[in-house]
Amino acid sequence: MGGPETTEQGDPRRPGRGVAALAVALAATVAIVLTAPADDRGAAQEVLGERQLRIMAPASPGGGWDQTSREMQKALRELVGRTEVYNVSGAGGTIGLSQFVRHEGDPAELMTTGLIMMGAVIANGSPHSLADTTPLVRLTTDYQVIVVAADSPITGVADLVAAMQADVGAVSISGGSAGGAEQIMAGLLAQAVGADPAQVSYVVHSGGGEALTTVLSGRSTIGIFGLSEIAPQIEAGTVRAIAVSSAERLPSLPDVPSLAESGLDVVVENWRGVVAPPGISDEEERALEDVLVRMAHTEAWRDALARRGWGDALLAGEEFEAFVRSEQERVSRVLTQIGLGGS
Repeated sequence: MGGPETTEQGDPRRPGRGVAALAVALAATVAIVLTAPADDRGAAQEVLGERQLRIMAPASPGGGWDQTSREMQKALRELVGRTEVYNVSGAGGTIGLSQFVRHEGDPAELMTTGLIMMGAVIANGSPHSLADTTPLVRLTTDYQVIVVAADSPITGVADLVAAMQADVGAVSISGGSAGGAEQIMAGLLAQAVGADPAQVSYVVHSGGGEALTTVLSGRSTIGIFGLSEIAPQIEAGTVRAIAVSSAERLPSLPDVPSLAESGLDVVVENWRGVVAPPGISDEEERALEDVLVRMAHTEAWRDALARRGWGDALLAGEEFEAFVRSEQERVSRVLTQIGLGGS
């Protein structure tokens, strides 16, 4: 992959259930209330000095990390002024991660991350992980949606289950990067219908646009996407949603059943957060956490949550650091369990 593209514009929940919840159960969120200083830019400005805050979206434009980064950019404007968002795509965010850790000690650099990167680190054998960064905050959760092309003969979950039980390898599934939430969900879906997850025909893509093209071309039977990524195509009628990965139906898709409602014990909840490079000082870490928590309470960010259909999953400080460690252990265990990880 080439160097990063630079652009100028930008952006505590309850646990899931069982292994089928992808073991990404969100730890009980501790309410975080930080009092803003009289000058909203005070602590952050001391940390940044004359430098402009930069946010890496470790994926192609248009995806969940890119959307999150650009919504952050808008919401941070009143707190830190102008920020810059840039994209470094490839390998489930691990290419961006490998570049990001080189900014050691620089508090002006942030990176959007989440569950997908954790899985990609394992699937791609990345030499770096989130343990090589400084976790700051968890911001959102996002559910997955199973879609088919508008003219697909699959009309609902029952048709999909029958097809997978007949020949799981014949049901091609398009999604994002190797080891990401979509591939893990595909494995859990195979488990739930009594098929071998290792036999799943999963088509890896670097971005949602490519995966959508594969679905629309008929080269894959179904696609798995984050809700915020695929919602415009569902609304336009380009694709049909047949199931969501939440425990219950989503307010934004009231006519689409959950897999759990359809009798499949699969609940998958993605999450996204922000990290800083390794080696920043404790004072810099606290200042960055403070400004991001305050950002999460701005009207601009609350509007983004509602508009994108994201769940509010704010978690910061030591609680978020503990969450990241436990998530890494759980994701590794589940990937191995469904045949996607190492031994």
